[in-house]
Amino acid sequence: MAVGLFGGSFNPPHDGHALVAETALRRLGLDQLWWMVTPGNPLKDRNHLAPLGERIAMSEKIARNPRIKVTAFEQALGQSYTARTLEVIRARNRDVRFVWVMGADNLKNFHRWQDWRKIVATFPIAVVDRPGSTLAYLSSPMARAFSSARVDEDDAGTLAFRRAPAWTFIHGPRSGLSSTALRSAKSG
Repeated sequence: MAVGLFGGSFNPPHDGHALVAETALRRLGLDQLWWMVTPGNPLKDRNHLAPLGERIAMSEKIARNPRIKVTAFEQALGQSYTARTLEVIRARNRDVRFVWVMGADNLKNFHRWQDWRKIVATFPIAVVDRPGSTLAYLSSPMARAFSSARVDEDDAGTLAFRRAPAWTFIHGPRSGLSSTALRSAKSG
């Protein structure tokens, strides 16, 4: 079984997130995608973070595809760092082929994540296009450091079966929605 892991604060989740998830399911040939709502991102301000239960409920409304499973693994594991969460998920699901899925807008700060190189060395990664990030991803520290591990987009369907490090950039339909803008509009 091939499973995409799509983590984030989803504060709030929106149709742009669903578009990334659907694009990953389709283009990567995944059996499932686990939409992992985090208790909080250590790199983001938690002052305006909606309660986890609320973000999970909103994510479930947006993630309409039955192959998308909304989860709160990190809270259940008592984790706040992706690398550790992924270690546990892999240890508990040895027969599953995982791909880490992220929007291209997150790639610019990926090098600030704890143990980001370990994530790249352990999981194939699919970076899904987001507005304003189409060309910027090329200059990200991850893209530069692992340029030789880049898989052609035409071969994205093989990513789950490749040994890490392996990553691809997937172009496709994009949504201009952003959680930051939605929070600002709500409070303003």
